[in-house]
Amino acid sequence: MNIRPISPSLLVEELADRIAAEPSGSWVRVALDGAPAAQPERLADALVDPLRLRGREVLRVSSGDFLRPASLRFEYGRTDPDVFYTDWLDTGALFREVLGPLEPGRSGKVLPTLWDSVTDRATRAPYVTVPPGGVLLLDGALLLGQGLPFDLTVHLWLSPGGLARRTPEEWRWTLPAYARYEREAEPVGVADVVVRADDPRHPAIVRRS
Repeated sequence: MNIRPISPSLLVEELADRIAAEPSGSWVRVALDGAPAAQPERLADALVDPLRLRGREVLRVSSGDFLRPASLRFEYGRTDPDVFYTDWLDTGALFREVLGPLEPGRSGKVLPTLWDSVTDRATRAPYVTVPPGGVLLLDGALLLGQGLPFDLTVHLWLSPGGLARRTPEEWRWTLPAYARYEREAEPVGVADVVVRADDPRHPAIVRRS
């Protein structure tokens, strides 16, 4: 792999240029994929204003608002890394309520949040309509390799050591799930853009040979 260091601000500008270059007559579904330690939500948030300056409407959605109810997530205990990997995210709801409506010829009517995992209740959020040419910025972990349809995927990659250092103690039980993700989904190999994020102050673009 070839590594190109880049400043955080220039990274945002380059990604915004790439997203804005997508056809303006259709929706653009962008995944910002990474473990919480990589802070994909911060990159997604940073892209909103630059994309709007480039003439694109933007909708921000977090996969954390599409988790399954606690009764399903914790059926086999609260710290099972395999269940975390396969069953925490409600991929069916994410497709039905967010990604599917942004396919060509569909309505563009999206539910931005579904489930509040803190209160363990439906958010009862209203639907919003994304105009043609609008951009969906979806952040979250373990998004690739699940059959979810995206138009552009960005993976924030952490080395195993970096991931371990930056994962809080109470979440270290998830580390085997991320190791499995690397083996099975191979996000570094399949993402359109890979960003090395061991140090958020000094990201780098990973170029695959």
